[in-house]
Amino acid sequence: MKPLVVLLVSAVGTLLVTHFISGRWDYLIAGNIAMAIMLLFTALGHFIYWKGMIMMVPGFIPAKKQMVFLAGIFEILFAIGLCIPSSRRLTADLLILFFLLVLPANVNAAQKGIDYKDASFEGRGTNYLWLRIPMQLFFIAWVAYFGLILVQPE
Repeated sequence: MKPLVVLLVSAVGTLLVTHFISGRWDYLIAGNIAMAIMLLFTALGHFIYWKGMIMMVPGFIPAKKQMVFLAGIFEILFAIGLCIPSSRRLTADLLILFFLLVLPANVNAAQKGIDYKDASFEGRGTNYLWLRIPMQLFFIAWVAYFGLILVQPE
């Protein structure tokens, strides 16, 4: 839920700042900067809560610790890529794929009741998926709209 709040607050804040600076409502810039801020926020979790994040990774995935850190690095790279107009389309495509690939970790965490912050099995459980899956789909739709649909072909 926190990433969604970060995304929405960042979008409104960025939209207001860009309007104040340029005098126009630049939804493309605001939408991509907001997603970049959210990605930096979530990437930080991969480095702070890495023990709990490792617990989230499904059993069939090898090198769990490396995967957690790699996911955090990818989120930082995606944040940068969304802010560079020439790389925005490719970044959006890869970010959508990334969001789909990490969804099993969220499902696994919910099924096992993992609390990634405490690295414990005292998390929210499967009811959390009623929020998490739609939120993940919202993130995908956001990236598709601001990273693919609003971007003008070069």
